[in-house]
Amino acid sequence: MAASVHPRQLAFALPHAESLTRDNFLEGPANEAGLALVESWPDWPNRIMLLVGPEGSGKSHLASIWAERSGARSTSAHALTAAAVPGALATGALVVEDLKPGDFDERAMFHLMNLAREDEAYVLMTARIAPSAFEVELRDLRSRLRAVPSVSLLPPDDLLFRSLIVKFCADRQLSVDETVVSYLSTRIERSYAAVRQAVELLDTEALRLGRPVTRALAAELLRNA
Repeated sequence: MAASVHPRQLAFALPHAESLTRDNFLEGPANEAGLALVESWPDWPNRIMLLVGPEGSGKSHLASIWAERSGARSTSAHALTAAAVPGALATGALVVEDLKPGDFDERAMFHLMNLAREDEAYVLMTARIAPSAFEVELRDLRSRLRAVPSVSLLPPDDLLFRSLIVKFCADRQLSVDETVVSYLSTRIERSYAAVRQAVELLDTEALRLGRPVTRALAAELLRNA
C-alpha cells in the first residue's frame, strides 16, 4: 500500500501595515540626528537636505514624518523626470526617495535642484550612500549633489535593536515574548535589514506550519537559514 503523502501547507503573503507615524518612530542614538533634522524643519541649514543610512534604517519613516509636517509630495529618484519636476514641487516641499548611483535621470535631478532653489522649495532626499561616491556625468550636478548637507543614520545600539524586533513583530501582528526577542538579538546580524528578514521568516514559517512564534521555532529556522 502506498504511503500517504501530506501536502505542504502554503503560506499566503498577506499585506501588513507598517506604521510610519511620529508616534511609532523608535528613537535612539543611531537616528537622533535624523529625527532632529525632521523636527527642526523649516529651520534647516539648507533647503535641500539628505538622509543617508543603510537599508531599513528608518530613512523612509523619517521622510514620511517630514512629509506629514511639511505637506510634501513624494517620489522615487528613479521615477523622477524633468517634465514631472514642476508638479512634484507644487506644494513647496518634496521627498525624493532612494537616490542610487546610476539609477536616476541626471537632467531631471539638475532641473529639480535648480527649480527648488528658484522657488525656495524644500527637498528631502534619502540614499544608502552619500552622493560623493556617485559617478555623475553632469559636472554641475555632481558638484551640487556633493554640496548637499547630509545627516547619517547609524547602526542600531542594543536597546534600539531589541526595540526594532518588537516593532517589526507588532507590525505583522506577531505575539512574541522576551525569550524570542533575546534569542533573535544574539543570533542575527546587527542591522536593520537582518531584523526585517528574520521577522518575515518567522511570520511566514509560523503561518505555514501552524505554530506560534516561539524561541524553539526561531532556533529551528535560524539554524537552517
